[in-house]
Amino acid sequence: MRGKTAEDLRLLELIDPVAEGQGYSIVRLRLMGGDRARRLQIMAERPDGSMPVEDCARLARAVSQVLDDADPIRGEYMLEVSSPGVDRPLTRLADFETYEGFQAKLELDRVAEGRKRFKGELAGVEGDLVDEALLKRGAEARAARLAEPELKTKD
Repeated sequence: MRGKTAEDLRLLELIDPVAEGQGYSIVRLRLMGGDRARRLQIMAERPDGSMPVEDCARLARAVSQVLDDADPIRGEYMLEVSSPGVDRPLTRLADFETYEGFQAKLELDRVAEGRKRFKGELAGVEGDLVDEALLKRGAEARAARLAEPELKTKD
C-alpha cells in the first residue's frame, strides 16, 4: 500500500501526476507526526529502479511547488524525498513480481493463520494477488518449531 491513511491517499492523487511527469514512480508516501513537526516522506524511483540524489532534489522541487500552490497540508511540515533503498517497502503488485525469489518480511494489516508477520521467499503473484506460498511456508515453519520437543537438561 503506497499510502497508509486517507490523507496520504489524497496527497498521492495530487503528487502522482507530478512524479510521473518528471519520469518517476512513487513507491510510498507517508505523512507522519502530530500537529507539530510533521514530515512528508516520499520514496520514489526511476523506471529502472534507480534514484540518485540529484533526482531526489529535482522531484522535491517539483512536488514543493505543487504543495505550495494547493496547500493540502495544514500547518508546518518537512518534505523528505528519497530512494526506496535496499530495505525497500514492497507497496505495488509489480514489486512482488520484480522481487520474486528474494527473501522478504511481510506485515499484514490483519491476522492470517494466527499472526500478522511473516518471513520467507517471495513466490510472486497470481492475477492481482500476492501468491500465498510465502504465508504458507512461514506458517509451516512456525508449526514445525512449535511441534519440536523441548530440550530437557539433566539436573
